Order: sequence, then structure tokens, then C-alpha cells
Amino acid sequence: MYIIFLLLWIMLNGQFNLEIVCFGVIIAGVLYAFVCRFLDYSPQKDLLLMRKLPYILAYILILIWEIIKANMDAIRLSLSVRNEVDPVIVRFRTDLKSRAARVALANSITLTPGTITVALEEDELIVHALDETLIEGIDESIFVRMLRKMEAMDEEFLKKRRGHDE
Repeated sequence: MYIIFLLLWIMLNGQFNLEIVCFGVIIAGVLYAFVCRFLDYSPQKDLLLMRKLPYILAYILILIWEIIKANMDAIRLSLSVRNEVDPVIVRFRTDLKSRAARVALANSITLTPGTITVALEEDELIVHALDETLIEGIDESIFVRMLRKMEAMDEEFLKKRRGHDE
């Protein structure tokens, strides 16, 4: 987080010289201390983010790939000779524990062409799809598996933090 603050300071100044960097080091340090003290942030959260970064990047790449595949499926469906779009609404429960992970899943589904998350109520998602084939296996999709891995990292972090605080 400190590095991000420092880089942001340098970018927003529009110059790169010793004076800007020195002031940036001080200001980024003060801001980082404020965030740690008053916003319940810790260096351990930085480490967790760094550990999760490969998963986050992989998730984004997989999302882009799934969007491309779904685009092709939606185009194929709309241009098919049979021209029989059979929309469905599916309700399914997810075992994702955190609200953030469930929202990420819902947004990923909505970003994928041919599917829209109509509602997210606690652990239940209601999804509309242009065709049943677009929604097959959605409850055990690669998105869910990746989000589970990231949640497991969060849980491990919280267990260590609770053990350290006691």
C-alpha cells in the first residue's frame, strides 16, 4: 500500500525529481500510518493481497476468455438456422461465504454475454440466460472455484490474525 501511495504521489505531481520523491516518501508514510491506525489496515493485508495477486490476475484473464467464448456462443445462437432462443431463469445456491465473493460471481455472470444475474439474495443467485446451454454447470464454474481459493486464503489470514491477537 505504501508503494502505491508513493507511486500515486509521483504520478499526480507530473514530475520526477529528488524533491518530489523525498516529499512523496514522507507523505506516503504519513498516509500509510493513518490508514493503518484509523482504517484497520495492516501490513499483513498487503502480504495477503500480494499472495492473492496471481489468483486475481488469473481470474481476470479467465473472465476475459469466458466473455469471448460466450460472445461466440451468443452470436451462434442468434444467427442459427433454427432461430429458437429458449430463455431460462435459474436459481442456484453458492457456498461462497463472503459477500464480496458472491458479488464478484454475480458480476462475472452478468459480464458474460447471454447471462444476467437478476438477483443476489444472501447465498442464492437468480440468473437469466438466453439458452440453457449458456448456464450449464454455472454453480461449479471456474469462477466459483477461483473465488473459493481466494476465500480460503482470506480465512487462513483471519485465523492467523486471531491467533496473533490473542
